[in-house]
Amino acid sequence: MKTVACTNPGELEIRGIERPSRGDGEVRVKIRRVGICGTDFHIFEGKHPFLAYPRVMGHELAAEVLETGPDSAFSAGDHVIVNPYLSCGSCRACRNGKPNCCTAIAVLGVHRDGGMCEEICLPEGNLVASDGLSLDACATVEFLAIGAHAVRRGSASAGEKVLVAGAGPIGLGVAIFARLAGAEVSILDLDPARLEEACGIAGGCQPILVGADTDAEVNRISEGEGFDAVFDATGNLASIQSGFARVAHGGRYVLVSVVTETVSFSDPEFHKREMSLIGSRNATSEDFRTVIAALKSGDVPLDRIITHRTDFETVTADLPRWAHDKTGLIKAMITLD
Repeated sequence: MKTVACTNPGELEIRGIERPSRGDGEVRVKIRRVGICGTDFHIFEGKHPFLAYPRVMGHELAAEVLETGPDSAFSAGDHVIVNPYLSCGSCRACRNGKPNCCTAIAVLGVHRDGGMCEEICLPEGNLVASDGLSLDACATVEFLAIGAHAVRRGSASAGEKVLVAGAGPIGLGVAIFARLAGAEVSILDLDPARLEEACGIAGGCQPILVGADTDAEVNRISEGEGFDAVFDATGNLASIQSGFARVAHGGRYVLVSVVTETVSFSDPEFHKREMSLIGSRNATSEDFRTVIAALKSGDVPLDRIITHRTDFETVTADLPRWAHDKTGLIKAMITLD
């Protein structure tokens, strides 16, 4: 079968490999859609800290069931959403219902080869019924679930003022689900076109453009008191460190993005606010269900989120181009039929 492998930073190659063998408790699926994530661009650019090359990327996946074991809940032909977080099931996090931060987690396309391939075998527990969603919608569930998980971690609720730093796909997901929770959402970004589009997609959000007037605009919107919850989805150290000052007294700061550097902040400022600092990693089955319900009810404008398309014949040219030119790009989708 064909795979798209990142053999080294800056190098993509279509490779032919043997089709995988299905193990006990696994389901063989045909990959039908692959969403291209910021992580995939980082892998291509050699910026991912936890990865060995070569690597088959891809973790935002919609698939079709080909073969199951006995007594499976799935049948051949079923469309499924892939939960790409393979957990051990036995560590303290897993025992406490948090497989998203399993101590031995293996994420498809990062720690092990992912879904930029024709077929893959996965534990049945990592497949989620499509519940009637289109294949395109199925492939967006994972990245949107990261936003839904962050909003749940940050306990954003109706009437609260929320700031989302970063108008990329993850920040967009945070903004969407914060709005659905009833919060008044502002989005901060340095790209005016991306900021405008994100505010429109999330629905009625206040834009804050990074620049000389950023602090004044933050103060105006928050009435000088800061935001009840601040979410950083930029992956930028300076942005993360700036966010501490934007949290209201008694508020929460949720770090959705990850940086390799050490984050520092003023302890007196942190303590006088009695601020809660919260990490948010991946997503859980509960968050997948939240996203599926939102997609089914039409609360997520999918037609505005999927902006670019490619296939196995052209992805080795398209992905490198999009890595350097993201003009108008929100979510790119690989189609396999």
